[in-house]
Amino acid sequence: MHHVSIRTANIYRAIAFYELLGFSMEERFTADITLACWLSGPGGRLELLQIPEPQAPVDAFHNEHYVGYYHLSFDLTAHLEADQPLADWLDKFIPAVVAQGIGITVLLRPELQTIGNCTYEIAFITDADGLPIELLRQCPPSP
Repeated sequence: MHHVSIRTANIYRAIAFYELLGFSMEERFTADITLACWLSGPGGRLELLQIPEPQAPVDAFHNEHYVGYYHLSFDLTAHLEADQPLADWLDKFIPAVVAQGIGITVLLRPELQTIGNCTYEIAFITDADGLPIELLRQCPPSP
């Protein structure tokens, strides 16, 4: 995949949010009449497009009948200490986001989910525009 494109109401606020998740500016450009950029980070590239007259996004997390893109998922396993719970990381991340003047909602506090042979800690938050973001950490195998 080359990139994931996200339409945002405020590109500067969105950049600040995704930089806190470990992304960095790759390229700034314009797309038609709007500001745009590519950010590189964990797992790939994001394209942010500022929308001149934004509307509120669809609530994909709570609407069980919604069809379409559901969420982005970021694997934080390599970015956390081996025994650091996702909840501890999240408890440090949230104040950093709020300090940037960005609203954030925790949609789901960290909980365990087993998929195949792996167990993950997963959590859901919203990004700067209220879009759902999944955060996950692969748990070490049980002895």
